[in-house]
Amino acid sequence: MALSLLLLVCSLMASASAGNFDQDFQITWGDERAKILENGQLLTLSLDKPSGSGFQSKNEYLFGKIDMQLKLVPGNSAGTVTAYYLSSQGPTHDEIDFEFLGNLSGDPYTLHTNVFSQGKGNREMQFHLWFDPTKDFHTYSILWNPKHIIFMVDGIPIRDFKNMESRGVAFPRNQPMRIYSSLWNADDWATQGGRIKTDWTNAPFTASYRNFNADACIWSSGTSNCPSTSTASASSDWWNQELDSTSQERMRWVQTNYMIYNYCADLKRFPQGPPPECSAA
Repeated sequence: MALSLLLLVCSLMASASAGNFDQDFQITWGDERAKILENGQLLTLSLDKPSGSGFQSKNEYLFGKIDMQLKLVPGNSAGTVTAYYLSSQGPTHDEIDFEFLGNLSGDPYTLHTNVFSQGKGNREMQFHLWFDPTKDFHTYSILWNPKHIIFMVDGIPIRDFKNMESRGVAFPRNQPMRIYSSLWNADDWATQGGRIKTDWTNAPFTASYRNFNADACIWSSGTSNCPSTSTASASSDWWNQELDSTSQERMRWVQTNYMIYNYCADLKRFPQGPPPECSAA
């Protein structure tokens, strides 16, 4: 099978891409509200009342470890959403989401995560962070291999979505995805269910990005360009990575202390019992 051959090739070596925003991304909307600065080392998105802004990667990826440092909108960010995610296209798309929901000054951001596979999402987990994400840059990572999707913040895992295809749960592993990010107004739902609206006297709102890195299989013209060389083992540790006991303990610490919503525990939403992937050990 072509897919099996692709997976074998990707498992041998990933193509690492240390970030330059001019080379790796393109501004997709927002006119002059999105800017690439400092010789491609910094990217900023801005939102004002007429429009937000966004960008996407030039490459598509099928598995990899994607790192990005973000500094979120400071001050009163209520109503704003900064989205950073991987996605394919079409009605049966796959998607792996980080979304940062703004809040009133002094109140914590909500970090919203979700996984779509074959067009089906509704797998939300939400967190507060153990630091102020507006004061400095922090690293937000997605590790995506054939068995796991692991969300990480500054190297600490906060969520592990496991491949549960054996239980009939679709898993994103066939559709290459681009990296997308946008800053936009969502005051109809983002902050306290839409009760708190965007205060446009604080505009423009700005989020900043730096230190992008993709250790990943790049997809082009229907195939992967992951080279198979003797240096594979040094660059593809993520391919077989899963959480060891220390990482599992760190994730439990985050989920115990900072998780504010878990779809698996929402019995009102799933009165007949949670989805089958929720039973994963």
